[in-house]
Amino acid sequence: MIGLYLEKRSPLHLVPAGWKLLALALASLVLFPLRDPIVLLACLAVSLSGYALLGRQGLAALRALRALALILAFVLGLHAVLGSFQTGLLVALRLATLFLLASLITLTTRMDDMIDALRPVLRPATWVGLSERRLALAIALVIRFTPVIVDMGSRLQEAHRARSGRKGHVKLVAPLCLQALNAADHVAEALAARGGAAPELAGEPGGTGRLEGREGDADQMDTNR
Repeated sequence: MIGLYLEKRSPLHLVPAGWKLLALALASLVLFPLRDPIVLLACLAVSLSGYALLGRQGLAALRALRALALILAFVLGLHAVLGSFQTGLLVALRLATLFLLASLITLTTRMDDMIDALRPVLRPATWVGLSERRLALAIALVIRFTPVIVDMGSRLQEAHRARSGRKGHVKLVAPLCLQALNAADHVAEALAARGGAAPELAGEPGGTGRLEGREGDADQMDTNR
């Protein structure tokens, strides 16, 4: 999962992790009030242009997100049946833009940099006894899981097409959810094997404050999956 980071240097790699996460948060706030499909399409085009900055590796990563279309089609169809097609289109465009931006961040930001950027923002949580390191890790994992779940959907789609010769569409939603939960269990087990977020992961006294070895565990999880 964490092996999605691209070592290739690009202008996006030079942007500090904190600024990228702030841009993602602001994008979510700006996108949801928008009601014009043309403006949302323009925002989607801007998010796609970020992958062009990564060269061939970025375009290859973009192709790996084909399963995103399955999720968006489900959302669009659900709104079309229960609500209106116009509303479904707006929701699908917003989700697509945010999915692509979140995936772009995972491709250009190391996990440790992402967590370190989140820690100052979450420091007030220590006032009520919560660990800022654990909260930062949880948020970073949510962002990391975005492209992973899309990749799961792509693999399920390819497997279903190989067996039946047809696209799975809604039939793949249930197995996709099960695989996502299974992946979450694997990540939890990998973290527990390393002692969770304490103290060597939490930056507490006596710890290193770094998540050493976590990337290897997550990569091994992807290999097994």
